[in-house]
Amino acid sequence: MAGLAVSYAPSRFPNELTEVEVKRDTSRCISCGSCAAVCPFGVHERRAGFNRISKPASARCIGASCEEMAFYCVNHCPRKALSLVESPQYRTLGDRRWTRDLILGTWKQAETGIPLKGRRYEIGDSGGGFDCIFFHFPKEGTEARSGRAGEPISTELELNRRTGPQVSIKVPFYGGGMSFGSVSLTVMLARAKAAKACGTFTCTGEGGYPDALKEYDAHMITQVATGLFGVSEETIQRVKIVELKYAQGAKPGLGGHLLGDKVTPEVARMREAVPGNNLFSPFPFHSVYSIEDHEKQIDWIREINPDALVSVKVSTARDVDMVAVGSYYAGAQIIHLDGSYGGTGAAPEIAKKNIAMPIEYAIPKVHEFLKAEGIRDKMTVIASGGIRTVHDAAKAIALGADGVVIGTTELVALGCVRCNSCESSRGCPRGIATTDPELSKLVEVDWGAQRLINLYAAWQQELVEILSRLGMRGIEELVGRYECLRYAGQSPAKGTEVRI
Repeated sequence: MAGLAVSYAPSRFPNELTEVEVKRDTSRCISCGSCAAVCPFGVHERRAGFNRISKPASARCIGASCEEMAFYCVNHCPRKALSLVESPQYRTLGDRRWTRDLILGTWKQAETGIPLKGRRYEIGDSGGGFDCIFFHFPKEGTEARSGRAGEPISTELELNRRTGPQVSIKVPFYGGGMSFGSVSLTVMLARAKAAKACGTFTCTGEGGYPDALKEYDAHMITQVATGLFGVSEETIQRVKIVELKYAQGAKPGLGGHLLGDKVTPEVARMREAVPGNNLFSPFPFHSVYSIEDHEKQIDWIREINPDALVSVKVSTARDVDMVAVGSYYAGAQIIHLDGSYGGTGAAPEIAKKNIAMPIEYAIPKVHEFLKAEGIRDKMTVIASGGIRTVHDAAKAIALGADGVVIGTTELVALGCVRCNSCESSRGCPRGIATTDPELSKLVEVDWGAQRLINLYAAWQQELVEILSRLGMRGIEELVGRYECLRYAGQSPAKGTEVRI
């Protein structure tokens, strides 16, 4: 990403889980230092005052992806003393949607800013949805014949297609709502700092707008949710985008729930609540039961901040296409579709699997309905709920979205192991989804921001390559291009290789 300062940001844990273990045959090694000289990630190190190379720091290795690099240490060892083997801890990680390869791949991209190659870093093992959808790229040379090969490729996205202020982002994705209380303030600050560096946005969630975020006002989205926690005219006036959250895809119809052990005095102050008490967000807004009520609520936001864009976040119910049209006529600039597989480990599985529509179905449904109404070019469609990789993001755009929102992926980039203990303040072993003062220290703001900057840079680089292979020169050219996609029927991760 042009102008973006990518730098190495290794895990803060000394014995991090990793795919590979770097083995050194000490009977062959002569401690020549060739491996330490070529490895940019510090896997091999000759410490000052020691004649021998230290034990390989396997957690820093990017694994098989390194084999294609000029600095691959195994090829540089003159004594053939180095090898890569699978780590015995590798099999302990992941699930069908977030496989071990997707988790480790996200970690490595956040460490290095380098996109990882290979199908296992692109899809999971769910057997459906994005895991069975693939790009159908033109044959080699098609792009050159188009006469556009020398043109720059733009990933910039304009968020307002109606009258009012023009707001754009440099990449077609931004951070989803994670409230103060669900995650720590340091995580919120790291996300905000990364959003500013990358020219995009991140969302406060429904837990209020901490004063520490004022420095990042130009890159923050403030959320007005059903509980109205921490909402004031002052917080609405601070931002360029206000998000009205009517429902979350992971738990539509259920509202929100923050357990009492996460409601610290600081969280309670921000939410104007009592420390230690469970907090509930009702469903729905009890002042909104019609499009007319919806319009009045948007007018209320505009009265307070006429320069703000209004985004409407809704779950993907069966009539989500009608909801999108209604939001357009109520005056919203952005419709944010949140599919069923979003949310952190605090979202109940029974809701995620049985209520809302998967985002892969909802996007084209809304896209086509807006086209039929003649208003698709006036409404920005943003998708979330199960976007794990840049390939998921690109597929969502090809299905009809203009851009995407990511949430869990950012937490994984910060070291989340997907243990699904997000609802408990002391349950998060990585200090991410916690309000515990001691655990929160495990995430340092600058380190977290750099990890996210690296991830965004890797995503943007891979997105440019996808557009290039499709012969496109702007992200807007990919919107609704169904013909660029193929459905495999069965995930290659489960045994069927798809050749495209």
